[in-house]
Amino acid sequence: MAQFYSPKRRVTTRQNSPVLTLTVDNLDPFGQGVAHHNGKAIFVPGVLPGEQAEVQLTEEKNKFAKGRLKRLLSRSPQRVEPRCPHFGVCGGCQQQHADESLQQQSKAAALVRMIARETGVTPQQEPVIAGPQYGYRRRARLGLLWQPKQQRLVMGFRQAASSDLVPVTQCPVLHPELEQLLTPLRTCLSALQVARRLGHVELVLADNGPVLVLRHLDALKEDDRQALQAFARTKNVTIYLAPDSDSLEKLCGETPYYQVDGLRLDFSPRDFIQVNDHVNQQMVAQALEWLSIQPNDRVLDLFCGMGNFTLPLARRAAAVVGIEGVATLVANGQYNAHKNRLNNASFFHEDLEEDVEQQPWAAQGFDKVMLDPARAGAAGVMSHIVKLAPERVVYVSCNPTTLARDSKVLLSAGYRLARVRMLDMFPHTGHLESMALFINGSAPEVAAK
Repeated sequence: MAQFYSPKRRVTTRQNSPVLTLTVDNLDPFGQGVAHHNGKAIFVPGVLPGEQAEVQLTEEKNKFAKGRLKRLLSRSPQRVEPRCPHFGVCGGCQQQHADESLQQQSKAAALVRMIARETGVTPQQEPVIAGPQYGYRRRARLGLLWQPKQQRLVMGFRQAASSDLVPVTQCPVLHPELEQLLTPLRTCLSALQVARRLGHVELVLADNGPVLVLRHLDALKEDDRQALQAFARTKNVTIYLAPDSDSLEKLCGETPYYQVDGLRLDFSPRDFIQVNDHVNQQMVAQALEWLSIQPNDRVLDLFCGMGNFTLPLARRAAAVVGIEGVATLVANGQYNAHKNRLNNASFFHEDLEEDVEQQPWAAQGFDKVMLDPARAGAAGVMSHIVKLAPERVVYVSCNPTTLARDSKVLLSAGYRLARVRMLDMFPHTGHLESMALFINGSAPEVAAK
């Protein structure tokens, strides 16, 4: 559950700030090089372990400092040439200069360190669940900005440490079907009468083709609609129009869907779906294996979205209950359960940060629990999971800090942390995703594969 970019506060270098010669020891979870000077950790983007560099300090605190690379004095054998021409300016990727093994090793090690520090339990490092390093993203949102002086439309991603747009003509982490749309799409949008009043465009790759959502601030004239429809026909794209943040109008094309575990899940282009399909397929399969679903099991799926785990679970269990806080995702989950003829899956629209004891599902009994919360974690529901006393709990996390925090509740209740695997869901970025298996009491542990 992570965004492609987020505007960040601009960092300016102080006048006369010191320049140090440092050797980086390792990478932090976000891909920044970590060096030490006078007992203080110094974080430097763009420098890899073993490399020596001249670094200018940009920010200094009591326990750490931040710096920027001025000059690289030695090169690591794990340094590679970034594939993207916008790397280092665009804020989307932070680690294209590091090879695949270094990225995965540093993230996996950071995950184990964080869990060990917070819980006292040191998980065994296991193989990373990964897919292709490039061409993996099936979703992206690009900003649109009309520049009146240049009389041109800029389409791109946010600049690193800034809210400025970087014009993007290539994006190697995008699926090739989406990357190939970048230049013709900007040409099409630039020619619209409403080009000066566009907000952003979202690209999504469904299994039945690319989908485009255009946020426009003024109503579209008929000529613009026809131009977009012509583009859609030429590029085989489904187009939705978004006049505001709540409305969505399908201009042309088919309802998008993706497949997982042999099931078809229809979705709205604004619905949350996992960005990396290769990793999602493996993640769902791993969760099913770890939960060891039996035909008589009742399974609870918390933060279930529109059923990415719920429906595969329903193919194997006696009954599955999905809980989700977004009403449209609940509706889509119910629709997809019906369409896939899964009558044993039910969905509830509930806020899991409120008092879950009063919610209608809370009094039911469950043998297994699956949860996939947002970055804030699942603090509001962990104590109730303990009361349910399921045999197994699988926790998928996009934030190792909240995973470690929530793990302590289960560990204190007698569960053991049986397995942990890192998910390389977002190669070349600082996002660290993972999944963990907790087993209650003396239940048998799942053998590693």
